[in-house]
Amino acid sequence: MLESLDSWLQPWAAYVADHQALAITITAIHVLAMFTAGGLAVATDRRVLAVMTSSLRTDPTVRRLTLEELASSHAIVIAALAVTFSSGLMLLGADLATFTASPVYWAKMSAIVLLLLNGIRLRLAERRLRTMAPDQDRALAASTGALRQSAAVSLVLWFTIVLLGVTLGNS
Repeated sequence: MLESLDSWLQPWAAYVADHQALAITITAIHVLAMFTAGGLAVATDRRVLAVMTSSLRTDPTVRRLTLEELASSHAIVIAALAVTFSSGLMLLGADLATFTASPVYWAKMSAIVLLLLNGIRLRLAERRLRTMAPDQDRALAASTGALRQSAAVSLVLWFTIVLLGVTLGNS
């Protein structure tokens, strides 16, 4: 199946190989979109981790502002990830055999899947916090803890993805 896909993608691979400016443009778009998504996600994750758990539980204003910041950053992060995914598919199609044979590539893809799953967990915790009353201490503590854990995991995964991407680009 991989051989069939590789032969089907051969015209694209040849076109990209013959047009260095296109290869550079796709790579630049990929890196800039990842930079946008990751940079905003890291900044937002830092904000979540900086806000004291007790403040999120006891101060509805802090909770509302933090959740609004999360929601507004998610739209941009998701859009930038869509561009990253699209440009990544173009790069993959230009050199399918090399990428699919690379353990680093598969490690990066695994980290991206974990990042997406973690993002779902973060969004669920955010939604739960949005609907809770301040007097629901136990539920607030659990959702706040999940939000903070997701932010910490997100930081680690973003740095891992960048490291693996640089490794992949230089192997």
